[in-house]
Amino acid sequence: MVSDSAYITDLPLEVLEHILVISDPIDVASAAQVCRLFRGLIYPVGDDHFWRALYLAQSFDDPRKAVTYLGNRRTDIKWREELQRIIRARTIVNDVTVCRPDERCQVLRTLLDMVMNIPPLPFPESEPTSLNVLWMQNLLQDGAFLDMESHSHEEEQLRARLHTWFGLTDRDALASKRVVSRAYVYSQRNYKSSNSFGPFMQDGSGVVDWVHMQKLAHVFASALVERDEDEGLGFEICSLSLTFCQAYIPPGLDLNRETDWAGVEGLWRISYCFMDHRELLIYNDLNLPEDEPLDRAIFEDGELQETFSAIDIFFRVINVEQDPDHPTRPKINYIGEMDGNFSIVGYVKLTPDDQIRWHFVAGNGDQPVWWGEAIVMGNIRSQYGVLGAWSTTMHDPQDPIGPFWMQCQHPIED
Repeated sequence: MVSDSAYITDLPLEVLEHILVISDPIDVASAAQVCRLFRGLIYPVGDDHFWRALYLAQSFDDPRKAVTYLGNRRTDIKWREELQRIIRARTIVNDVTVCRPDERCQVLRTLLDMVMNIPPLPFPESEPTSLNVLWMQNLLQDGAFLDMESHSHEEEQLRARLHTWFGLTDRDALASKRVVSRAYVYSQRNYKSSNSFGPFMQDGSGVVDWVHMQKLAHVFASALVERDEDEGLGFEICSLSLTFCQAYIPPGLDLNRETDWAGVEGLWRISYCFMDHRELLIYNDLNLPEDEPLDRAIFEDGELQETFSAIDIFFRVINVEQDPDHPTRPKINYIGEMDGNFSIVGYVKLTPDDQIRWHFVAGNGDQPVWWGEAIVMGNIRSQYGVLGAWSTTMHDPQDPIGPFWMQCQHPIED
């Protein structure tokens, strides 16, 4: 007796493989448990064509067209491993109860890799095109995962870095969160010689402190949104977000051979904000012992106002110095001038943890007054800009401090 029953395994192998490729990777993993046929299709020995096809079928950027944070092309792509890590990260963000204690940092690293390895843009005015960025924005916008309590220093730094890159979340609009960030940013205790009076670890290592960076980003972006909505000043606050993290690398430009690899030369807008100096002194009570917390009441009453200003300055590279630790990314020395009086002298170099650091001193003529320390946001040469903290060159405990953001308005074409 001949059976009329039909089974999915009777289909041609190429049809079965196509069905699997257009399925969600979670369902593909389940299918591999069904029978040996499916398992052989999904986990072929010594052949990654199925996982490459499955990866490229997702709403992600093609990693073969991506560059790293510092602008290098990707070479060794592990299709299966990378896709499995991404889907696991998606699963955990959507349901943190399934996260094992030993994989929390791995999930954060995976999400950072997703936005630090994306295709570059060919022109400064190009529209953002990264599918990874769109996927990440949809995944994290409510802020719940970025707001989780961290269980270690490493996890805290990774989460803060991801949050800094992401920009404002729905939860960042809470008044209580803004109080915490303002209290951190305007505390003189967080600016010492041990961290170069900037967003670095206070152990003298020069490594970026992403908790500090996230607080700076929150304060600056929140204030700009508030000011833009109330007064219509037209600040491009949307640029302080993950949307603008794609690197700008013109076709044919080899950053490993380019003197101005960081894209320093061009017209830049430096926007900065500060609180009333009298209120700053009240908050940073010098009579209070260092081990006692500062009184945050000044930020909680809702009356504190921040003052904004912006200047446009043209930066020019004057020379470079070889960096033995980073042979293809030498230290860039630059100057900037405005109206023949106000001038800036500074440098761009990589930190020990391979982040792009901007430093400058500024003032009138030969009298430097202002000090700035900042880190590039987004990928190399991106429109995301540079974010950091300004202070004075004297670094007196009673001197003003505040956050600043620089964005290139017109880069010099390479």
